[in-house]
Amino acid sequence: MAPYIGTAISRVDGRAKVTGAAKYAAEFNVPGLVHACVVDSTIAKGRIAHIDASEALRLDGVLDVLTHQNRPPLARNSRAYHDDVAPDKGSPYRPLYDDKILFNRQPVALVLAEDWETARRAASLVRVTYHEKAHVTDLHGQRDKAFAVDAPAKPRGKAKQALAAAAVRHDAEYFIPTEHHNPMELFASTVVWEGDGKLTVHDKTQGVQNVQKYLCGVFDMDADEIKVTSAFMGGGFGGGLRPQYQVVLAVLGARALERSVRLVLTRAQMYALGYRPASIEHLALGARADGTMEAIIHGAIAVTSQFEDFARNDTGWANLLYKSANSRMAHKLVRLDVPTSSDMRAPGAATGVYALESAMDELAVALNMDPVALRLKCYSERDQTEDVPYTSKQLRECYRQGAAAFGWEKRNPDPRSMRDGGELVGWGMATGVWEALQMPATVRIVLTANGHAEVATAASDIGTGTTTIMAQTTADALGLPIDSISVRLGDSTLPDCPVEGGSWIAASVCNAIVTTATAVRQELLTLAHRMPHAPLKGLATKDVVLTDGHLVSKKDPHHAVSIADAMRHGHVERIAREKANTFDDDDAHARNTHSAVFAEVRIDDELGVIRVRRVVSAVAAGRILNPKTAHSQVMGGVVWGIGMALHEETQYDHRFGRIVNANIAEYHIPTNADIHDIDVIFVDEPDTLVNPLGIKGLGEIGIVGVAAAIANAVYHATGKRVRDLPITLDKVMR
Repeated sequence: MAPYIGTAISRVDGRAKVTGAAKYAAEFNVPGLVHACVVDSTIAKGRIAHIDASEALRLDGVLDVLTHQNRPPLARNSRAYHDDVAPDKGSPYRPLYDDKILFNRQPVALVLAEDWETARRAASLVRVTYHEKAHVTDLHGQRDKAFAVDAPAKPRGKAKQALAAAAVRHDAEYFIPTEHHNPMELFASTVVWEGDGKLTVHDKTQGVQNVQKYLCGVFDMDADEIKVTSAFMGGGFGGGLRPQYQVVLAVLGARALERSVRLVLTRAQMYALGYRPASIEHLALGARADGTMEAIIHGAIAVTSQFEDFARNDTGWANLLYKSANSRMAHKLVRLDVPTSSDMRAPGAATGVYALESAMDELAVALNMDPVALRLKCYSERDQTEDVPYTSKQLRECYRQGAAAFGWEKRNPDPRSMRDGGELVGWGMATGVWEALQMPATVRIVLTANGHAEVATAASDIGTGTTTIMAQTTADALGLPIDSISVRLGDSTLPDCPVEGGSWIAASVCNAIVTTATAVRQELLTLAHRMPHAPLKGLATKDVVLTDGHLVSKKDPHHAVSIADAMRHGHVERIAREKANTFDDDDAHARNTHSAVFAEVRIDDELGVIRVRRVVSAVAAGRILNPKTAHSQVMGGVVWGIGMALHEETQYDHRFGRIVNANIAEYHIPTNADIHDIDVIFVDEPDTLVNPLGIKGLGEIGIVGVAAAIANAVYHATGKRVRDLPITLDKVMR
C-alpha cells in the first residue's frame, strides 16, 4: 500500500463542509433556544453612569437585559480570567464585571430574547449614559511614553559604534497600522443548558480545553460541569487563541435564565476583539562596501491596552538570517485605551520582517548590489542569539529555486527601467522566517477487529487541514486505508492538546500519533505471538511493520499476520492506547522554517493603481505531509501578505477613540480581482533532528516576507520608497 504521508490527499472533511453537514458554533439548534445581542459602549474611557433598559424590556419576546448590576456571579479575582495565551503582566478584560469603560465598543449590556430580531431591536432601545474621561488611541502621539518589555535578544558587540564606522549605512522607520482579523465565520457561542447546572458550550475557538479551563475559573465550576466543543471553525488566524467575550456572556445568559443561549457577534463587534497591533519599526544597518554586514539595530514600538502588556517578538529575526558581529534589538509598548492586541498570523514576524526586509532592500540599493546577492553575502549558518546551528536550513535553496522560477536573472536593477505599455513593472523579493515549534500533545487510538481505527485528541482544526493530516498519519502508522480511519477532535473531553496556533499542531499531534500507534503495534504483536504456529514469534516491535492491514516481518514479508486474525485469536475486539508525543530536549539547535518570496507589481504610471501580477514563494519547512493542503496554507498566507501590503488598515477617529471602518466594505481586504498568479515551491528539506517525523509547521511562514517583497517591487517600479503600510496610490503619486 502506497504511503499517504507526502501525498496530495483531498480534505477528508471536505464533503461535510460543502454539503452543510459540518456544524459551526452558531448552528447548533436545541428546543427553547434563547438569542442574545450585545449592547456596546460609545465611549473609549470612563464609567457607566446609568443604564435604562425599561423600553427594551417592554418588547414582546424580551426575557431579560443583563448588566454589571444584575448579572449572575463572576469570579472576583482577575487571575481567574487568565488563559493559556494571556500575557503574564496585567489583568484580562472581564465582560460585564463593573462600571468601568476600558475601550470603545466594550459590551455594557446583554439582551436575551426569544428570537434574534427581537434581541437586536431591544438592544437598540437600551439607553446608557456615561461619566466620560480623556482617552488616547493614537500610537504616534504616545510614542514618547513607550516602555521596554523583555529584550528579544542580548546585544552582541558594539552596534552603535560599528554602525557609525560602517562604509554604507541605512537608517529609517517603517510603520504598520493596526490590522483586524476578518474571518468568514463571526465569533459565536451556543451554550446548551443540560440541567443540574451543567453546560455544553459550542464555541468558535482555537482551543476547546483553553476555553473550558477559562470558563471554570470565571464561573467557579468543575471541569465535569462544562464541556466545550469546536468541531469546525470558519477561520481563526490567531483571533481564537484566547477565549473571546461572547462565550462568557452566553454562559451568563444561560445561567441567568437556566436555558440554552446563542450569541453571535456582529462584524462591527469583532473589531472590539484582538488585532495585530500597530507598530513603529526602526532599522539601522551598516555594511562594508562588499555587503558584509557590520551592524544591525532593530527597535519596535507596538500597541497594547491599558490593562495588559501583550508583546510578540518583532525584532529578533535578523539574528536568525544575517551574520553580523554587532547587533542590538529592543521592543517597547505603548498603552492605549483599546482592547488588548493579540496574535494574528505570524505575530511579530509579519511586522518585524516587513521592516527588516524593506531595510535590506534599501541597503542593497545603497550598495548597488543585487538584493539576493546581498542576502547570500550576509547568510547566517547559525542562530546568532543562542550561537547554535539549525536542525535544517535550506534557505539558500529557497533563493535559488525561487529566483529561477521567477526569472530573477532578467531583472533590470534600475528603478522605473521596466515597463509594459503604460504600466511600470517592478520586481522585488524578501526573506521569510518563522519558528518550528512543537508542544506536548496526547492522542488516543482505538483499533477494532474489523480493521477500523479512531484517532482522537482535543486539538481544533481551524481550517488548515489538521483532520486530514491526522487521518493520513494514522493510516500510515497502522497500515490501514485512509477510509478506515475516523478522526475526533475539537472536544474538551478528549486527550489533552494545546491551542492550535504558532504552526505547532502538525508536528505535535502527528508525532503523538506515531508514538501511540507504536504502542498499538506492540499490543498486536503480543497477540500475534500467542497464535498457533505464530509466523512472527520471536520478533520485536522494531522488526515488524503494519501495512495493508497486516503485521509483516521486515526481513521476510512472507511472514505476516492480519490485524483481524491477531485480534480474533487473542479474543480482543478493540485495542485502545493513549500516549503523548516524545521530543528530546535539544538546546543545541535552532528550529525554524524559511522562505524566499519574489513579487511582480504593475503600476499605472498616470493613475498609480497597483496590481500584484505574480508571486513566487519558495518554502523550506521540513517534511510536507500533504502537498495539497500545504499549498493552500502558503497561498492563503501570500494573499494575506498582499492585503497587508496594499489594503489593510484599521482607521480610528481619535476624537472618539472609535474605529470608523469596522466592516468589510471599508476595511479593505483583497478580493478575487486583486489576486493573480501565485506559485508555491516546497524545497526538499529532510530534517532528522527537529522531531521523529521531520515536520515543521506551515500556517505562519506563508505570510512572512510577502509585504516586504511587494513594497520592494513598488520601489523598483516607481523609484519611490513607501515605508508606511498600506501602500496606496496616493502615496505612490506624491
